[in-house]
Amino acid sequence: MLLNRHDYHEFSTHTYGVGHQILSTSAFDEHEIEVGAQLLATRRHNFGDGVVAIDGGANIGVHTVEWARTMHGWGRIISFEAQERIFYALAGNITLNNCFNAKAVWAAVGGQSGEIRAPAPDYLVPSSFGSLELRRTAATEDIGQPIDYSDEKTSPIRLVAIDDMQLDRLDFIKLDIEGMEIEALAGAERSIDAFRPQLMIEVIKSDEVAIRAFLERLNYRLFPIGLNLLAIHESDPAVNQVTMV
Repeated sequence: MLLNRHDYHEFSTHTYGVGHQILSTSAFDEHEIEVGAQLLATRRHNFGDGVVAIDGGANIGVHTVEWARTMHGWGRIISFEAQERIFYALAGNITLNNCFNAKAVWAAVGGQSGEIRAPAPDYLVPSSFGSLELRRTAATEDIGQPIDYSDEKTSPIRLVAIDDMQLDRLDFIKLDIEGMEIEALAGAERSIDAFRPQLMIEVIKSDEVAIRAFLERLNYRLFPIGLNLLAIHESDPAVNQVTMV
């Protein structure tokens, strides 16, 4: 895997960051990745080959690579990363691992297609780059360096609504997009209603109550998985196989 050795934020009690975790443990979010792989296998079993997954907020591609390897010969994954420099690593890791069933897209996932301005951290200053938020809020996380959100220090990047992708199948959506999860769900509502994909959504920076209400309105059952919610539609046979994740 290609990674940035400066990808860490150090505290007195702990250190975190995708790069730090990989260099320290040779792995990243193993349980989350394994659960996703098992769920993708259920989609193949229940709905046949041709499984389509979306990795929203792919970072350097740990989930993407593992899930693409899992789906070799029977599925594909479309992976979005908003930070240009991290996108390069994502594309490189897909290439290094010969994941011809994975596609990297330099864009953010949101409520409507268009543009969004993205800040540019200094990637040589130790920071948790995967924690970078595209929009500043009153509770914006300190990633390890100050981030300038002014127009002079941000650049426009592509913003994509999943509904506008006009997919003919969608089996799985993972969203880890630093507080923009509810927007991305709104931009995918037609696709979710039509294809009833399984979803894995990080909720630590989003309104979990709103996310739960959105998914329950579409007849999803919800299960906690670490910092995420796992959502499986009540019509999906896999919903009866989930007991504890």
